Amino acid sequence: MSSKKLYIETYGCQMNFSDSEVVASILSSDGYSLTADIKEADVIFVNTCSIRDNAERRVRNRIQEFKSLKSRKPGLKVGILGCMAERLSDTLLKEETFVDIVAGPDAYRDLPSLIEESITDGRQMANTVLSLEETYADINPVRLDKNGISAFISIMRGCDNYCAYCVVPFTRGHERSREPKSILNEAKDLLDKGYKEITLLGQNVNSYSFKEGDHSVNFALLLQKVAGLSPELRIRFSTSHPKDISDELIETIASTNNICNSIHLPVQSGSTTTLSRMKRSYTREWYLNRINKIKSLIPDCGLSTDIIAGYCGETDEEHQETLSLMKEVGYDYAFMFKYSERPDTLAARKYPDDVPEDIKGRRLQEIIQLQQESSHKNNRNDIGKTFRVLVDNVSKRSDKQMSGRTDQNKVIVFDRKDCTLGDYINVKCTSCTAATLLGEIV
Repeated sequence: MSSKKLYIETYGCQMNFSDSEVVASILSSDGYSLTADIKEADVIFVNTCSIRDNAERRVRNRIQEFKSLKSRKPGLKVGILGCMAERLSDTLLKEETFVDIVAGPDAYRDLPSLIEESITDGRQMANTVLSLEETYADINPVRLDKNGISAFISIMRGCDNYCAYCVVPFTRGHERSREPKSILNEAKDLLDKGYKEITLLGQNVNSYSFKEGDHSVNFALLLQKVAGLSPELRIRFSTSHPKDISDELIETIASTNNICNSIHLPVQSGSTTTLSRMKRSYTREWYLNRINKIKSLIPDCGLSTDIIAGYCGETDEEHQETLSLMKEVGYDYAFMFKYSERPDTLAARKYPDDVPEDIKGRRLQEIIQLQQESSHKNNRNDIGKTFRVLVDNVSKRSDKQMSGRTDQNKVIVFDRKDCTLGDYINVKCTSCTAATLLGEIV
């Protein structure tokens, strides 16, 4: 049994949680065992997010709590990983003097040596070098999920889109895709271990492309290959960019039973002029064309999105265009935020953050209100329908109830009867809230 204990705390997107599983695997191979009790830890890692200022402030506040832990436990090492480490490495090492290790998203293989050198020399250690090749394809992640039913597979890293407001290309580097064989092997391993659902991850997942000689695999073909492993394995993916969601991909989802009918397609704004300032490389018309194609081929497809309120220079007319697009699409749910200026991005260099905070807040509330109405309307339309559901949780309110997700990625809660976690069951929707479906096993 290992005497060295590792505690990992993760913030941000699904990619960060997937990265934490890679870190756990690397350090497990170096003799560490995971602990859920931070007081037991010999090493504490915080995997961080830089997508918004609020995310960074949360992490800065959290790591202050580790000072007292270090004072009570000599030898404890504290490290900051991920996007925030990449963006603020010098600042973190200077201002957070109790932090021992800073490592960017492409430096996780170096963590054992960084820890060892910090122990030996007592110095702060850092590696934030971004790579053009690193995909961690040969590493079998240690699964940190709690249920053993759903898992993530990272199929690519980095991003080449350089949207004006986004820091990701600077914190995660250029886009590169994993070899298909390594993805399929990881999926087979999960299937052998009893997992029932896999989500393929990437910053821009539908631009996946791997070429080897004369052979090439795009995202639609990769989806088919993973789905072909077993008809009992449900496949999801995140996140898509509207410019890359091809007819071929939509047709693949429509024609393959175990690829879930659920697409997250971030629009960010419903105004073409705002999209141009955002450097999103598509227009309102292009986006709606893709939505209409999805609806025509997959009539019951679950649709979700991301929306930014109060972006640089946004007029009230542009805001109204966002509201009108939301009404036209009728999303099932959305992630909605006020614009947060990120240093070093094109928007920070070129455009003043000139929409007053009170107007940003008002516009965000209008977006949230409209989305709640849309979610509730869509959920009411599901009453009376029967869904095939993968049971993945015990209800938070009562252990006599279970919950799972429909093909459209909606949560439905029902009396458990004799079902168990990991079962596929048919559930009839009997009522709903704006956030959740309620039903009964049939």
